[in-house]
Amino acid sequence: MSLLRHIIILLLLTSGAQELFSQIETHSDIQQQDNKRNQQRLGIQYYQNHEYEKSLEIFKGLYDKEPNHTNYTYSLYSMLELREFREAEKLAKRHSRKNPQLRYKVDLGFVYMRASETEKAHRAFEDVINNLPANVHEVKQIANAFYTRGQVEYAIRAYQQGKILMQGDYTFDIELATMYERNGNYHEMVETYLDHLAGFPEARADIQNRLQTAMAKDIEHILPGILKESMLARYQESPEEVSLNELLLWLSIQQKDFSFAFIQARALDRRFKEDGYMVLNVAELALVNKDFDAALEAYEYILDKGKDAPLYLNGLIGFLETRYQQISHNILIEDDELQELESAYEEAIAEFGVHRETMQLLRDLAHIQAFHLDKENDAIHNLRMAIAIPGPESISRAKCKIELADIYLFQGEVWEATLLYSQVDKAFKNEPIGHLAKLKNARLTYYIGEFGWAKAQLDVLKAATSKLIANDALELSLLIADNIEADSSYAGLRLYAKSELFLYQNKFDEAYITLDSIEQLAAWHPLFDEVLFRKAEIRISQSEYHEADSLLQQIAIAYPGDILGDDALYRRAQLHEEVFNDREKAMELYQELLTQYPGSVYTVEARRKFRGLRGDVI
Repeated sequence: MSLLRHIIILLLLTSGAQELFSQIETHSDIQQQDNKRNQQRLGIQYYQNHEYEKSLEIFKGLYDKEPNHTNYTYSLYSMLELREFREAEKLAKRHSRKNPQLRYKVDLGFVYMRASETEKAHRAFEDVINNLPANVHEVKQIANAFYTRGQVEYAIRAYQQGKILMQGDYTFDIELATMYERNGNYHEMVETYLDHLAGFPEARADIQNRLQTAMAKDIEHILPGILKESMLARYQESPEEVSLNELLLWLSIQQKDFSFAFIQARALDRRFKEDGYMVLNVAELALVNKDFDAALEAYEYILDKGKDAPLYLNGLIGFLETRYQQISHNILIEDDELQELESAYEEAIAEFGVHRETMQLLRDLAHIQAFHLDKENDAIHNLRMAIAIPGPESISRAKCKIELADIYLFQGEVWEATLLYSQVDKAFKNEPIGHLAKLKNARLTYYIGEFGWAKAQLDVLKAATSKLIANDALELSLLIADNIEADSSYAGLRLYAKSELFLYQNKFDEAYITLDSIEQLAAWHPLFDEVLFRKAEIRISQSEYHEADSLLQQIAIAYPGDILGDDALYRRAQLHEEVFNDREKAMELYQELLTQYPGSVYTVEARRKFRGLRGDVI
């Protein structure tokens, strides 16, 4: 037993010693690794600080002990920065022999390129291309090595050669297109993406996103034209190719070419029998962007499907709304057109009845009756009928309440109006419809001269999620702030606010007289450009077109840099086009707007009108 006990004790001692030695060795290895990492960090810091001699000294020593990628790369690039080209050549060859990967032969060519030995560089690069393996990962690695060394053309050639070698198993189309974009070759980029789309229709969404990103970087805006030309050429050859149709639809919407977008949406709708959903989307976008002709064409397509079609009522509502906006957008508004539109609304309501889905018809009809046909009582009746429709509180009902409040304000019933605005604001406090109600309530209090309260509400709305509401709030808040500071008596601002209320109520003579009063306050007032513009609007409403044109011209001459400069130019162009029938003068004014105010909200419409007057096919 004692011998066995001694053997066991000896074994335990031996085992403990081995474990101890093992722990010591492990600790030593960890310490060595820490030292290497610290050396590498110091070397990288020297390199980043352009202290290349110190960087080379550290990494050369590290490379001799451990010739890995990091130590090699920093050694090589330090040598290149120090213009030690022969040493760099030796290192590149040495490392390439130890690591038979073609990306390191790219380094050799890069060394020659830096040394201005162009022929040697190209021979080295050609050798890499000619020896590419049929391996996706390695081709990508080599192409990336070319690209990171500024050799985009060779990166492209690597992908092209890789495509041949892979024999259809992998195309490298996406990588190629990316390289073409980086090289500024948009035509080849587009063709490559479209080739890929033809072979892989399921990649449309990815290609679309990539093109969207490319267009965002295209500061010269030449890519959309190239893309459209290439896609149309392929579309003529393969009009039934669905993914191409979908991409054309997307591009047309991006370019706000809604007429062509409708053609694509219609083709897809017929192909898949989708009941007009894509066409309805195009119609709504066209309406928002005031392309009334395209919107009407798209809505008519939906209506042509018949009254039993699921989107017929949507199409009818959209069609009537578009007709109203088209009529009201012009300077000359014919009463008979509005009366015909009123009849069309009444027929639609009679046919479909009064329910939640027809609330918008009732609201739009009420607006036309109250603000254009002097039928406020009929309008109020229709809105009350809409608001009384059973069901939970909804956005549609809130819109009807806002419209009713607008009409009460139009009639001078200020407290009835503010009560309704406040109801909607409270019910939809954090939603756009609630923000709209708050904005209208703030404007109402501005009209009646309560500027402090109005400005406090407007300043809250400047952070509204709706950009349009936020911009309107900011504009009115600035108007109040600027004129409170300039006129401590508020006399001019009170008169101007009063004139705006008269103008809103179609009391044109009272509005004009009130605006005249502002001009009599002083030789100069910051509101004078607004006064001129409002006077011009009044004269247009009274069919005094030549006087309106003269007032607008005064703004262009006296206040070209003010916020209403582009508004005045656009209004003048409209007058000369629609009223005076002076095509040349209208074209001149539209072109002046495009030149002087390229960021104006009227730019798109002015360009479209200019091209139409010039006779372009739009």
